[in-house]
Amino acid sequence: MHRIVPLTALLWLAAVTAKAQNPVELQLVPWAAGLGQVVDLAHANDSRLFAARRHGVISIIHDSADVATKPFLDLSAQVNDGGGEQGLLGLAFDPAYAVNGTFYVHYTAGSDTGFSRISRWQVSADPDSADTASEEVLYEWPQPFVNHNGGDLDFGPDGMLYIGFGDGGGGGDPLNNAQDPTDPLGNIIRIDVSDPDTTWRVPADNPFATAIDTLPEIWASGLRNPFRFGFDRLTGDLWVGDVGQHDWEEVDFWPAGDHSGPNFGWRCYEGDAPYNTAGCQGMSAYEFPASVHQNVANGGTWCSSIGGRVYRGTVFPRLQGRYIHTDYCSGEFWTLRPDGQGGWLEELGLASGEEGFAVIAEDLDGELYTGNTSGGEVFRIVDRCPMDPPTISFDGATLSSTAASDYQWYLDGAPINGATGQTWVPSVNGLYYVVGGFANNCSLRSDSLQLLTIGEEETPGAEDLRVYPQPARDELTVEWSPTAVGARWQLTDAVGRVLLQGAWPANSDRLRLDLAGLSHGVVLLRITDGHGRTLRNRSLLLR
Repeated sequence: MHRIVPLTALLWLAAVTAKAQNPVELQLVPWAAGLGQVVDLAHANDSRLFAARRHGVISIIHDSADVATKPFLDLSAQVNDGGGEQGLLGLAFDPAYAVNGTFYVHYTAGSDTGFSRISRWQVSADPDSADTASEEVLYEWPQPFVNHNGGDLDFGPDGMLYIGFGDGGGGGDPLNNAQDPTDPLGNIIRIDVSDPDTTWRVPADNPFATAIDTLPEIWASGLRNPFRFGFDRLTGDLWVGDVGQHDWEEVDFWPAGDHSGPNFGWRCYEGDAPYNTAGCQGMSAYEFPASVHQNVANGGTWCSSIGGRVYRGTVFPRLQGRYIHTDYCSGEFWTLRPDGQGGWLEELGLASGEEGFAVIAEDLDGELYTGNTSGGEVFRIVDRCPMDPPTISFDGATLSSTAASDYQWYLDGAPINGATGQTWVPSVNGLYYVVGGFANNCSLRSDSLQLLTIGEEETPGAEDLRVYPQPARDELTVEWSPTAVGARWQLTDAVGRVLLQGAWPANSDRLRLDLAGLSHGVVLLRITDGHGRTLRNRSLLLR
């Protein structure tokens, strides 16, 4: 007869518990509709979300399904959205918006290939309406082609305004703009807009602030089309989604406070792979991506990497610290988090099957949203299964689970036939866990509990068996007078695996066992006759 006990039942047993693995699954909850061509989302340090739409309109989302009929700002008359990558592309509110009422817009102006323009605007006396006469142009740069305009802009944790430009387009960066330090194309620039008496100035700690052969506003270079980037609101780290050429879509990472002028490698490298290295420096001169995905032209599913945000909200604890990003064509949403060894763990959170997602942004509270430019919809990004997984306990006879809607118990990774109740009485040793069913078709697994056979009822006459020392470390002595010809001994671990075995020494009542190399824990010594019948047994402890 066996007795099953949990490891925690005896103080000298080491706990062996396997943590549950419940992958994060994302879900898109409809939030607002009727927002055709939405390409950017921003908040103004209040409860509203502002949707920048490529044809030149900024709309206000007051709450779920509550979209203001009147635009916050209508720039459609002066925005050039003739090409698919032109138009009103970026929106950012000043960190002090509640005091100064200032916000910034990045759009394509002019005709044909046009030019990129960054303007400062003011809100009117009506908080839901901008002052249409307040535009102050801060920065302009001509575009050589209609594609790769970049378009994002965002305030960093340092209060500086960061602005992303694509390489100017044309395919393969034919003008080598991303590696040309004399223009902003293919770069992120960093400017100080905090002084109301100036349009902007170069921060003194910009990497090229005093250079004579580089634009002093350039902060990072080597980007193909950084359409969406953003800062981690907790750490200040920068994440950039950079659209690839034909082979690789990438996500770049740069730590907060480092103003050393990173070069992310384009056109020399696309993702991790060489693209056109003519005239390029050695690999050590470039920063390589935190993540890459194969482009559709390279056998993958992605076509345009859309940079996202690190979740820092409070509603979904399992999302905390995960960088969530997507792709315009695949509709896949992936999460990135540190692997603890200087790298990243990437997991697929949702395969939506929809194309057109062009932005991931956060609200005042750090909750995340995504906008689909094709469908004109905004969705809230949530944890599909935010409930706590079940927990299990053992009282010496019965395994019990906390409440769920249904249950399936597992032993050593395999489902136990018929074990579908909240409790289960185990009959063998092994690793047990339960998968509980919950609302929203969620199935979550508990932690695992290792149950051990720590002893059998000792056979009659066991008092003539002497084993020492206890606990044993390097050597074990067993004293016993054989009562049968062909006796054998066996030492097994707590789950029945044979550690040592052999024949009882002839004409001897003493056995010495070398324990070198054996792990700590409970073991079972069993002595049998030549037919395998148990003659003596005893549970022992190895230290």
